[in-house]
Amino acid sequence: MIREHDRVVLAAAVPEEGLVTGDVGTVIHVYRDGQAYEVEFITLEGKTAAVLTLEASQVRSVGQREIAHARELASR
Repeated sequence: MIREHDRVVLAAAVPEEGLVTGDVGTVIHVYRDGQAYEVEFITLEGKTAAVLTLEASQVRSVGQREIAHARELASR
């Protein structure tokens, strides 16, 4: 179960925000017992890139053997 403050992985790109599948965000609010989440995506410098309300199908939990990967944020 995904909870507030958990890191999650984007399961599908959100091109209008410059986000791609695999980007990592932090849950800042859980809606309707986990049916949707408010997720903040930040740059490695700590600046907010996007805050989105996403359905449960659009994110997944971070796997135990996954590592972060840096990339340049696409401009909007």
